[in-house]
Amino acid sequence: MTDGPRVTVYTRVDCHLCDEAKTIVAAVTLDLGASWREVDVDADPVDRAEYGDLVPVVLVDGVPLAYYRVEPDRLRKALQG
Repeated sequence: MTDGPRVTVYTRVDCHLCDEAKTIVAAVTLDLGASWREVDVDADPVDRAEYGDLVPVVLVDGVPLAYYRVEPDRLRKALQG
């Protein structure tokens, strides 16, 4: 594992599902002491091509965990496992 954020959330502007996902990710990572980062999917053509139709996309340690909606318990389990 690297020293960088464990969770990456691909989002876009004016996305209500992205706002919900960020709220969940922020709460779970704060509780577990994990770090996370947000990436604007529209800022990079490669990211947009890969994830643009699926946002929000949540990755844990670089592995996709959730598309559209993130379940707090599933995220917690992935971070603890």
